Amino acid sequence: MPANLSPQYLEAEKRYRQAKTPEAKIDALEEMLAIIPKHKGTDKLQADLKRRLSKHKDQTLKKKGGTKQKSVFLIDKEGAAQVAVVGPPNTGKSSLIARLTHASPEIANFPHTTHNPTPGMASFEDIQFQLVDTPPITKDYVDPLMADLIRRAEIVVILLDLTADILQQFEDTLSILKTFRIFPEGFPVSQDLRKPPCIKKILVAINKMDEPKDEEDFEIFLELTTMKLPCLAISTQTGKNLLVFLEKLYDLSHIIRVYSKTPGKKPDMDEPFVVPKESTLGDLASKIHKDFTKKLRYAKIWGKAVRDGQMVQRDYVMQDGDIVEIHI
Repeated sequence: MPANLSPQYLEAEKRYRQAKTPEAKIDALEEMLAIIPKHKGTDKLQADLKRRLSKHKDQTLKKKGGTKQKSVFLIDKEGAAQVAVVGPPNTGKSSLIARLTHASPEIANFPHTTHNPTPGMASFEDIQFQLVDTPPITKDYVDPLMADLIRRAEIVVILLDLTADILQQFEDTLSILKTFRIFPEGFPVSQDLRKPPCIKKILVAINKMDEPKDEEDFEIFLELTTMKLPCLAISTQTGKNLLVFLEKLYDLSHIIRVYSKTPGKKPDMDEPFVVPKESTLGDLASKIHKDFTKKLRYAKIWGKAVRDGQMVQRDYVMQDGDIVEIHI
């Protein structure tokens, strides 16, 4: 059993064992997946939970006499991180995805143009982020499946419209996320929750910063906002700070890039391995190939923290930009 399983997780696990129906088991498993610590020690357990979840969902479909059909809100993850772009109507979510990716979401000047989520891949240096355009969320209506989509994403971008009542938009969006039990990382969590919270890395992006005079309104918003989240002024029309936007996603994703090298050859600098910060050489080896975990003898490293070609063991902590030559 992996270490550091929270009391909330153990409670959900108990409910799973006591559940009598596939629906109850699915509910408990989804909670367990949402709150389980994400590290190497839980990889096998996470995979087992996902297998059991898929099994029970199949049972539910067979029981209802239906055929298995994937929900449009279940977006397969690609790239370095999945980023859910959420917010009120007409803030420019579809324009942002269209500007940064090759996706073609429907764009219009009237609200609720987007009915289904649309993913697109945004390139940042030598990696990509998966940005997901989502239907608008308002106090009047939110698609029930949106909650699961947001919980699965590694990063949430709250996109707001500078030309609207931006403070009200911000407070309403946070309030809606709160009803989903979704809270910003490092901020207080409601104590009256019946189910465990989902803690997310959140970036607030203020769109339609099209003119120099808009800076004053942006500064006023920052002064009036009591919940101080990472915040960036952008313009999908002029392209203002869109590269900085991707840099912010990279910082929030808490990842590093490691490049591979075959002995006697130049390193491959085009397609790095993307691993969490604080990953060791042993972690990287298991990501490259499962057999490398046991067969790894040592590696030579070229990077900022070592001498060029320095020999390291499996407990070496990888650094961003390291070039690694693995020996088995």
